[in-house]
Amino acid sequence: MTKIDALRRFLLPCFSPATAASAAAAPHHTTKKRISTSLRDDFPDDAVSSKKDPQDDDDQQDPDSSTSTDQSASLAPSRPSKTMVIGTIFGNRRGHVWLCFQHDRLATKPLLLLELSVPTHQLVKEMKFGLVRIALECTRPEFRSCPLRSVPVWTMNCNGKKLGFAARRKVSERNRQMLKTMQSTTVGAGVIPAGVGSPEEVMYMRANYEHVVGSANSESFHLINPDEWEGQELGVFLIRSC
Repeated sequence: MTKIDALRRFLLPCFSPATAASAAAAPHHTTKKRISTSLRDDFPDDAVSSKKDPQDDDDQQDPDSSTSTDQSASLAPSRPSKTMVIGTIFGNRRGHVWLCFQHDRLATKPLLLLELSVPTHQLVKEMKFGLVRIALECTRPEFRSCPLRSVPVWTMNCNGKKLGFAARRKVSERNRQMLKTMQSTTVGAGVIPAGVGSPEEVMYMRANYEHVVGSANSESFHLINPDEWEGQELGVFLIRSC
C-alpha cells in the first residue's frame, strides 16, 4: 500500500461525516418566508404620528376653519340698513321749503328737520317734471366727527343745480303746531288755510319714504310712490365728503 492510499484511508472518514452532517443539518435550520398578519409595534413615533386618522386632523382643523370664517365675515362690508319713515315737505307759498322726517306721524320730535333755501314755488316747478334729486353735501372739516344727521349746515343741489344751503333746525312751537295739524294725514298733499299754525297758507306733501343708511357718511330718503302719484320720483341724499 502506498503512502497516498494510506492517507486517503485515514483522512477521508474525517471529512465526509462532517460534510454529511452539515448537509443534513442545513435543511433543519432553513426557514420559510411567510406574510405576517400581526400588528407591528416597532414603528418609530414619527411613523405612528404620520398615520393618524384623517378625521382627527379634520377635528383639529375645525377651530381654525371656524376662526377664519369668523374673520372673513367680520371683514365683509356691512349691508345698508333700511327703515320706513314719514316725510313731509311743507312751506308758505311765498316762503322757503321745510323738510321733515319722522318715525311716527304722531311723534313731536322729528328724526330730521331741515330748512331749505329753495323757494316753495321753485321746488313745485321742479316736481312737475316728475324727477327731483335733492343732494345735501357737507364739505366742512369741523363737522367730520359728528353724527351725519347732526351736521348743522349743508350745501344744497337740486337736480344738478346749486340752490344755496340747507340748515338743520330744532323744532319750534310753530313747527310743532304745523306737524300737529297734519297728524291725521298719512299720505297726501294739500293746502292748510292761513291762521292754522301759520299766518299764511301752507302747502304740504306727505308720503312714506325708505330711509337707507349706507355708512357713517351717507344716508338717503326715497319716496315710496302712492297710487295717485305714479311716476313721481323724489330722493334726498345726505353726503359727507370732507
